[in-house]
Amino acid sequence: MNKMNDYNSYGFKLKGEHQTRVAGIHSIGKENRSNELYQWDGLRRNESGRIVFQYTLEGQGAIRIGKQTHPLSKGKAFFVEIPSDHCYYLPDESVHWEFIFITLYGQEAARYYQEITEKHGHILDLETNARPIKHIFHLLHKVETTGIHHAYELSGYAYSFLMECMQFFEHDQNKVDKLPVAIAKTIKFMEQQYQEDLTLADLVDVSGLSKYHFTRLFHKTVDDTPIKYLTKLRMNHALELLQNMDLTIDEVARNVGYANANYFSKVFKSIVDVTPSEYRNSKSIMPVNQLFLD
Repeated sequence: MNKMNDYNSYGFKLKGEHQTRVAGIHSIGKENRSNELYQWDGLRRNESGRIVFQYTLEGQGAIRIGKQTHPLSKGKAFFVEIPSDHCYYLPDESVHWEFIFITLYGQEAARYYQEITEKHGHILDLETNARPIKHIFHLLHKVETTGIHHAYELSGYAYSFLMECMQFFEHDQNKVDKLPVAIAKTIKFMEQQYQEDLTLADLVDVSGLSKYHFTRLFHKTVDDTPIKYLTKLRMNHALELLQNMDLTIDEVARNVGYANANYFSKVFKSIVDVTPSEYRNSKSIMPVNQLFLD
């Protein structure tokens, strides 16, 4: 889902006062800019009461907030409100800037925006599999396939995005920050490389510890073995990919680190209790993007 190559932007103007009271989505999209004339000045835009979240996928952008300029490379996001003293643009030295964005409005959106930026600043670091980023890709897929037909649905997605941000910055990121450096480093490696054929030896090498010390410390701090943690991570990505009917089971298996689709199916069934095909095709199982596993 987050491998989409199309570049589209979508705007919404749906009736419903609850969007102003709670949260609404003004626009969302994925773009690739290569013209140095691309520039948005936060004090010269016609919109008002808007909050922009923009995340860099590839290339290089930049944003000036007040008197300070920040480069925006892959994995960097910014959160700003309109109007305010900022300007984001394609710098002269950049060939292109590929990004996704979502523009929100509403009283609750403004409140959570203030809470996030006061604690974490306007420039944010996120992996592509972080909750807020996955939510934007999921919403883009929804818009492009089935569409959004009423304001309550749109408002729900807006509020969900804010909750994903809060959970990421207040829980997920904080949890990793509190882990021992060797374990946090290994978990980050797993989250970035779960598609590869990883072994316990690979994880031990990344940690920089001895095998005994690593496995003991990992289990003590994460309450799981390293391989079981990696398997859960892969299965949660598989749940998401299985909702894309364009992918075969073999392709899903390879995308989550299994060269053998039969072995992937065996592991999947041992955890989810049904095969990947049964999970995908069953009308009595509600599909989910994440499964909490013990």
